[in-house]
Amino acid sequence: MLSRKLASSIAVVVVVVGVGAGAYAIQSTSASSSLPVATPGGPVSGSGGSNARSGPAEGGTAGTVESVAAGSFTLSTGAGQKVTINEAPTTTYLTGTSASAADSVTTGKTVLVLGTTNATTITASQVIVGPIGDYGSTAASTAGVVPFQQGVPSTATQVGQIPANYVEGSGTIVSGPAADSATKAALAAYPGGVVDRVVLLGGGEYEVHYIGVNWPHHIFVSQDFTVLGAN
Repeated sequence: MLSRKLASSIAVVVVVVGVGAGAYAIQSTSASSSLPVATPGGPVSGSGGSNARSGPAEGGTAGTVESVAAGSFTLSTGAGQKVTINEAPTTTYLTGTSASAADSVTTGKTVLVLGTTNATTITASQVIVGPIGDYGSTAASTAGVVPFQQGVPSTATQVGQIPANYVEGSGTIVSGPAADSATKAALAAYPGGVVDRVVLLGGGEYEVHYIGVNWPHHIFVSQDFTVLGAN
C-alpha cells in the first residue's frame, strides 16, 4: 500500500530548453541520427543519416581580415558574417601560390581559409592570402547571396541544376582534398558564407552546406568541382 502511494506521488518533470538564434544561421532539419563521416581517402560505407550536424567538419570561408591576435584572427565575409580563425602549428600559409608564414596575415588582407569548421569558428589547415578571385560584398551581391539578418525568414530560391533524386540529409561527410576543392568552388561561386561541411551524394556530386547567410543553404558541385546549382 505504501509502495503504491509512493509510486503515485512521483512526478516526472521534463524541462525543455530553448536555444535562441545566434549571430549566424544554421539551416538544418531535426532528426535522430547524424551523417556518417568519410575518411580522408573517401566516403565511408553505410546509409545517409539526417541533416543534423555530426560535429565539426571540414569546410572554410573567405573574407577580409579585421583583427589579428597571437594564434588567431577574425575576418568579415562578403556578406558581413564575422568568423574567428584559430591557427595551429600545422597551419600552412600561401600568399597567392607561394609559400609564406603566419605574419603574412595582416589587417585588410583578403584571405581564403580552409579547415575544420565549428559554427563560425574555423581551425585553419590552410590560409591563402590574396587568393585569386573576388570574395567581397560586390561579388556576393552579384552572385545573389542574401546576407543573414536576425529574425528575417530564410530565402527559398533554387538556381541551376540540383542533382537528380537529391534528398536533403543524404550522403556522407567527406574530408581531405575533395572537401577542400568543393569548398573552394562553392566560395568562388557564392562568396559570403561559411562552409561547415561537404557531403558526397549518391550520384557522385557534392553538397556544400552553407551557414552565415539567408541564401544559399546548399551549393551543389560536380565530381570535377564545377558548381551546378544552389538552393
